[in-house]
Amino acid sequence: MEQKIEIIKEWLGTGSINIFGLPFSGKDTVGLRLAEMLGAKFLSSGLILRAAEKEDKTLAKELAAGNLAPTDTFKRIILPYFSRPELADYPLILSSVGRWSGEELDIMGAAIAGDHEIKAVILLNISENEAKKRWEAAQILGDRGERSDDKEKNILDNRINEFMQKTMPVIETYRRQHLLVPIRATGSRDEVFANVIDELAKIAEKER
Repeated sequence: MEQKIEIIKEWLGTGSINIFGLPFSGKDTVGLRLAEMLGAKFLSSGLILRAAEKEDKTLAKELAAGNLAPTDTFKRIILPYFSRPELADYPLILSSVGRWSGEELDIMGAAIAGDHEIKAVILLNISENEAKKRWEAAQILGDRGERSDDKEKNILDNRINEFMQKTMPVIETYRRQHLLVPIRATGSRDEVFANVIDELAKIAEKER
């Protein structure tokens, strides 16, 4: 795996990899590990927005209901991150950055402007049924912290619906641009991560 990691690093440069998937598909788990392996900075739109909701009651209400942040709010909070000086020399691993159809165009533009061009978009594929099973397990384990959008089953249903209606068109845009990397995400964490590395290394080899 070490050789594949080096090939990916060389190909990625200061570019970005964006990771999408249904709730509980493992986006942050894969993203954090990938960032560590590649010496990259990890940016989760969910984490950034949940921090911002402390000062924005309207945003807090939307997120607590399982809705996506309004696009104007999303752009105002998230887009400046791509031009932050402290991130300039690093590649970025993005967790679901730009989840509402149309936001992907602003994300790609901001990424290029900040010298973090999006090089690949990973889609962690699990079924809706698997997402719900993982939610049920998380309720028992209590391993998701105090996330307001994880508390109720109906909120999870809304999050899944938001993904299907608003995020799937985003993913299709990336597919048309030949950036999409589908990954079966139903195995163990190590298996899923190994598949991600294998697929990224294949792309890196082709583009060397």
